[in-house]
Amino acid sequence: MFANELKAAQAYRAAARAGLAERLSTRKIDEEQRAAHGFAWVATSVAALEAISGWLERGGGANPVDVLVAKLAFAEIIGQLVGGLAMGQNEMFRPADLGLGAAARDLNDTCRDLTDTDHAATRAELAQKLAEGHWPSEAFHDAELDAIRDQFRRFTDSEILPHAHKWHLANDLIPDATVQAMADLGTFGVCIPESYGGLGLNKLVMCLVTEELSRGWIGAGSLGTRSEIAGELIVLGGTEAQKADWLPRIASGEVLPTAVFTEPDTGSDLGSLQTRARFDGSDWVIDGAKNWITHASRSDMMTLLARTLPDEKGYAGLSMLLVPKPRGSETEPFPAQGMTGSEIEVLGYRGMREYALQFDAMKAPAEALLGGEEGQGFKQLMRTFEGARIQTAARAVGVARRALELGLDYALNRKQFGKAIIHFPRVSDKIAMSLVDFVVARELTYDAARAKDLGKRCDIEAGMAKLLAARTAWSNADAALQVHGGNGYALEYEISRVLCDARILNIFEGAAEIQAQVIARGLVGGRN
Repeated sequence: MFANELKAAQAYRAAARAGLAERLSTRKIDEEQRAAHGFAWVATSVAALEAISGWLERGGGANPVDVLVAKLAFAEIIGQLVGGLAMGQNEMFRPADLGLGAAARDLNDTCRDLTDTDHAATRAELAQKLAEGHWPSEAFHDAELDAIRDQFRRFTDSEILPHAHKWHLANDLIPDATVQAMADLGTFGVCIPESYGGLGLNKLVMCLVTEELSRGWIGAGSLGTRSEIAGELIVLGGTEAQKADWLPRIASGEVLPTAVFTEPDTGSDLGSLQTRARFDGSDWVIDGAKNWITHASRSDMMTLLARTLPDEKGYAGLSMLLVPKPRGSETEPFPAQGMTGSEIEVLGYRGMREYALQFDAMKAPAEALLGGEEGQGFKQLMRTFEGARIQTAARAVGVARRALELGLDYALNRKQFGKAIIHFPRVSDKIAMSLVDFVVARELTYDAARAKDLGKRCDIEAGMAKLLAARTAWSNADAALQVHGGNGYALEYEISRVLCDARILNIFEGAAEIQAQVIARGLVGGRN
């Protein structure tokens, strides 16, 4: 089904790639940033169609909801390829921006049965199916995977959802008892090898665990991200002693790590980091400032990127340190000598809290150097970016689903002019297309995880998943709040929190613009 349409979209992607390659043969990629990022969105959109096509084929079309979702996905995405792709709220990429007018006409002609059809009836049918309790297929056709999803969904429904909004409004940390319950489920050791106390499972499992927890609250889904990053850093780059020391304690939840990379004036430019660490013969001595550090107070260990080779330029002078620290409390958030911090108050993404940190001769033991080798910090970190971005996409998928659930529930129960508002087309359209976007983002994210599990380099797939899923989380949250009307703007309604949580997803773990740059350079190349 939709084989001809998919083939035509792939041909359009090839034309866009050739058009960008021609431009980059004489100009730097930063000079052609709009064209490059536009191509990235084209490539991501076609990859999304490939993901939906694979999902539909695996399901065999047995669920009629799946066919409706796929039909609307193909119609909408191809319509956007032909007419214009939104790279931002006020940034549209159109075929003419890369000289693709003829290619767009060819795509439109091939897909005319989709692009020239009024799909109002399809959207209405899909919304009605949702209202009746029918959902698109989500089974992995793997008993273990399906059981894990069911386990974490039940945990989220009972232990996260009933409390998350209260925790958010109070700016509370996720309670220790909830953290322990998550640890008991294996949340913090999903991908850590069994020989070191973890579950030894793959990135696809990580995705579904993160998705289900994030559906309850992004803070819960994100808590495992720090353990995932630290665990992968140590598994891939640590000494045997470091693995034996840290991994079992991370997997059990005894040690809660935090990632300490970003600095006040560097953003995504990690090569400009200024925090220093020098070895004094017995300890590493750390001086500098870090910013936007999540869960810094309650954590027990920092994966800290610092400049240990001051004479080396850029990335070459960076090293990764595994820095133990005492866990802070409400009254004394930073009891470690040589370390202070202040909370950064934020709109959403609460439950762990954000901090600006200052290091003034803080000491770490000699064995803190990851892998025992200086100058490898950036390379070590880069090896975790794929997994971290796939996990961020999974967080976005969970947030997108929760926004849809809230919008649907409100539309079914809110009465206006004598009937539930889901019966008004502008409301049912929002619900239907939020479902379509959610499934598209979910399947693209799963495909990225599968690529990672094959052991291949997948920075492009990871970037695409994060790029699309983050946009979906925001658009679904915005649509659901609109369905709520004025009530959605009230703090007492959960959708107000979901909207705030969704907004950060386009920024952290590499902003949307960074993802687009990674995708374009990875597929086409180009000079800096």
